[in-house]
Amino acid sequence: MSISLKYLSAYSPTVQNQVQQMLDKKTLEKYLLNKYPSVHEVTNDKSLRCYVMDIKNQYLKKSSPLSQIKFDDKIHVINNALGLHTYVSRVQGNKLKSKNEIRIGSLFKKTPEPFLSMITVHELAHLKEKDHNKAFYKLCQYMMSDYHQVELDLRIYLTQIEQLGDIY
Repeated sequence: MSISLKYLSAYSPTVQNQVQQMLDKKTLEKYLLNKYPSVHEVTNDKSLRCYVMDIKNQYLKKSSPLSQIKFDDKIHVINNALGLHTYVSRVQGNKLKSKNEIRIGSLFKKTPEPFLSMITVHELAHLKEKDHNKAFYKLCQYMMSDYHQVELDLRIYLTQIEQLGDIY
């Protein structure tokens, strides 16, 4: 029984087959809970701001300031994304003012900390690199050495939610 693995479409057929086998055997939940047994404590916008700013101040001290950081209920459904980095430029008199915002899908209120960290690192990397290019992913890995593994596990978790339901 092969199901479309939309969150894993960019991965190799080997990875997709392994996940498909876990789906068929209903062992994705066991895999994820074994690797990520508990959820983080960041559950509101104020604590999210502190969490994001700690990471930003550790790795991106000289980057643009963030005017808003919050969980957003609409991100996953409307934008088909997990987080958003928005950049707004406004003319004020003879100056051009810009504001950076980070919005993270509310889905991440109840996930393991590495998943929240990965999405935070991803959105913070957009402060320096707008596109998903080699420099962008190098910056993500600088901020989180296991970025690519956690991204894969997050995509496996999204597949779990879509196919078999939430586990946290």
